[in-house]
Amino acid sequence: MMKQADILKGAAEQYAEDNGLFVVSIEISKDNDIDITIDADSRDITLDDCVGMTGYIQERVSRDEEDYSLTIGSAGLTSPFKVLRQWRKAVGSEIQLTRKSGERVRATLLAAEEDGVEISYQKKGEGKGAKAKETVTEHLGYEEIKSAKPIIKF
Repeated sequence: MMKQADILKGAAEQYAEDNGLFVVSIEISKDNDIDITIDADSRDITLDDCVGMTGYIQERVSRDEEDYSLTIGSAGLTSPFKVLRQWRKAVGSEIQLTRKSGERVRATLLAAEEDGVEISYQKKGEGKGAKAKETVTEHLGYEEIKSAKPIIKF
């Protein structure tokens, strides 16, 4: 891993904080290919956000000391949530959630807290010939969730 990784991570976090963004992930390969994913709480990521962060990091992380390639991108509309701020941004929206058991649920995200999320979804009635659906509200710890991502409506 790159020698300047702590400087790079600090620069990415500082730029994000100063510009109303947050860092979703930073991945550094053994070849020093750096991939940083960013998001924002209340707006979409722009090309200017990515270009601005690139310049900010390049001013602080020397290529003379160690060569690297840097890619900055947005979390994307269909990417699974990785950090709590992404969950919180999606509160009130429909999500596709996959439990660790493999069961998939299309639900409305009602809340996202440090210990887990609260979702609401329609569950089919049980029993012979059951057609009625009931609304279920459930709290899930993050350890119970394999993945979740927003459902995009057009």
